[in-house]
Amino acid sequence: MPSVKPKPASLLLLAVVSLCRAAEPPSVKTEVLPITATISDDADIQKVIMPLAAEIKATFDQPLVQAPQGLLRGRRGEENLLGYWVADVMRQSAQGVLGSPVRFAITNAGGLRSNLRPGQVKVADIFELMPFENELVVIELTGAEVIQAVRESIIRRGGEPCSGVRAVVEGTPEKAELKVTWEDGTPIDPAVTVKVATSDYLYGGGDSIPSLKKGRKPFTTGLTLRQILLDQCGSLAKGRKELLPPPPGRYTIPVPIQEAIRDKKFSL
Repeated sequence: MPSVKPKPASLLLLAVVSLCRAAEPPSVKTEVLPITATISDDADIQKVIMPLAAEIKATFDQPLVQAPQGLLRGRRGEENLLGYWVADVMRQSAQGVLGSPVRFAITNAGGLRSNLRPGQVKVADIFELMPFENELVVIELTGAEVIQAVRESIIRRGGEPCSGVRAVVEGTPEKAELKVTWEDGTPIDPAVTVKVATSDYLYGGGDSIPSLKKGRKPFTTGLTLRQILLDQCGSLAKGRKELLPPPPGRYTIPVPIQEAIRDKKFSL
């Protein structure tokens, strides 16, 4: 088979490629420019932005409902009443979609990014509280898995916001016991299968509640948590009702154990 000789044009191309590869990239001098009021706005961009900004501001300023006491996340041992409300709305909304009972709901305190201060709640307040696009998901867990999810949430953060159960921790940080019942005080049958409302984030394994990943028959409602909160506020206002915090008492944890949880020196 005769050998193939490169043509002169091919040799030239190879030489150029070799030189480009061997050449050092040109040095670029960078400079940090502070953003100050001296930088003028671009007129063409402002023509596009201003109508949109006005529309967004008008939407965000819309009043929703009065919350005379506010709803707060709690701090240093205080219960997360804001989180309880969010979990209640999740459970209620899931029942409305399914048309059947949902025994338990759980969300994560880390996803609630602001308190609802006393006074008028606006659309912007709900967006600030829930800036994520997390969706409401319904799964099936056994009673034993519900108890384990509560246990994991206590170890993780002293109890994530929940709806439908009550949890009591007794004893000392070195020797603690957990008792979880349904909200009316009746025992949870470890073998029973129940529907549970949560977020797609937690179901996907976020925020260290691994028992939720065991959920079976997942059903995505197509509703974001933000939207169901907006809808709930609107429903309250339509019924001339105020947004009030749920009663406390879903978690009962002694102070020494709360401190051990904060110091990451607790197991259960």
